[in-house]
Amino acid sequence: MTDNSITHRKRLIVLGGGESGVGAAILGKEKGMDVFLSDYGNIPQRYAAQLEEENIPFEQGQHSEHLILNADEVVKSPGIPPTAPIMVKIAEKGIPVISEIEFAGRYTDAKMVCITGSNGKTTTTLLTYHILREAGINVGLAGNVGRSLALQVAREHHDVYVIELSSFQLENMYDFKANIAVMLNITPDHLDRYDYKMQNYINAKFRIIRNQTPEDAFIFWQDDPVIEAQLRQITIEAAKYPFSEHMEEAAAYVDTLDNLIINTPRTSLEMPRKDLSLHGLHNLYNSMAAGLSACLLNIRKEDIRRALEDFEGVEHRLEFVADIDGVRYINDSKATNVNSCWYALESMPPGGNVILILGGKDKGNDYSEIEPLVRDKVKAIVAMGLHNEKIVEFFGGKVPVIRDTHSLQDAIDACAALATAGDTVLLSPCCASFDLFQSYEDRGRRFKNAVKALKK
Repeated sequence: MTDNSITHRKRLIVLGGGESGVGAAILGKEKGMDVFLSDYGNIPQRYAAQLEEENIPFEQGQHSEHLILNADEVVKSPGIPPTAPIMVKIAEKGIPVISEIEFAGRYTDAKMVCITGSNGKTTTTLLTYHILREAGINVGLAGNVGRSLALQVAREHHDVYVIELSSFQLENMYDFKANIAVMLNITPDHLDRYDYKMQNYINAKFRIIRNQTPEDAFIFWQDDPVIEAQLRQITIEAAKYPFSEHMEEAAAYVDTLDNLIINTPRTSLEMPRKDLSLHGLHNLYNSMAAGLSACLLNIRKEDIRRALEDFEGVEHRLEFVADIDGVRYINDSKATNVNSCWYALESMPPGGNVILILGGKDKGNDYSEIEPLVRDKVKAIVAMGLHNEKIVEFFGGKVPVIRDTHSLQDAIDACAALATAGDTVLLSPCCASFDLFQSYEDRGRRFKNAVKALKK
């Protein structure tokens, strides 16, 4: 008997034509799905060329509902909020929506080391990847850094992936499981996405432990009050590995001789804190989290120690730019929230020799968190942005000098006029970059170029 029925190919709609979206589209194509990609904005040329080369149909500058609302499943770019009109219509139709990470996770049995937190994610992710790669592990780098996880799953094979996950990416993850989940810290961020309710943001972050079993590991900062409070409210299946600066019952801590101690059932490690390549309290925590992950993967302690000693930091994160006439210029453009700026100021020497550049797109910032450090260490604030009223009002009378500037060049000129030998000019803006710049990377690169031009 002949079967004349037509087999239905799963229709996969990908929303967003960036790194994650194009990777998801290619993986869908590899799995035999009927794939269509739609981007409401303009798709960067290199991604459009990639889609054309793969013969994947796509559109840009619009969302054609007749091509989208017939989906069996939607993979959504993390930057698209659930309140976007097309997302509301997809929800009304009851079409499942997942993230690229969730989609890719279905098609690999690699171990997943997943890292989240309001601050320190990128440094910890790259440091963990560095340790594993230097130890000879077949490791992939994905998430907010590296290449699309879906593309790597489609075209390569890795035994382990190290993945940086934002709260946005975690929102649409359901069956995905992290073998090792790392929670660095939680401080207010992106509250405009979460109805200005901190608990909604916390809930999104804690999705990283979803589906974990007793065979899995949860690494977290023991001294974070938000994490501590949430842990009292929930049950965690995974084995817990807290890290702390001085609590000796933690899995990682610093002893009275200033040695970093890491203890796990697999591998344990001891090394002088001064030998860590990354300095400052925040980087101590990043090194602890990366070291714990590596120990739990049974990496040799010699390899871990060597990699912690020779890792070269992250661009735009407390990056030294230049010393001009005795004034140090530091690029911390990645500090897009108040807590990240707190870590930067914490690493500065006392004495009131910091000229701090703040400003950009405010995400609901509460500057009181950095006020004590500003009073102790900052001689001048240079506000750089289209709307600096909140910064000027909050810090008025709390620092000797405030300058209100509305362009990068004006900010640099103000800093150069205020600075004397022994000062540090610190770009650590507390804010997103989108008022004057395309991204925090664009802000950081242009800052570095402007500083280097001062030398001429």
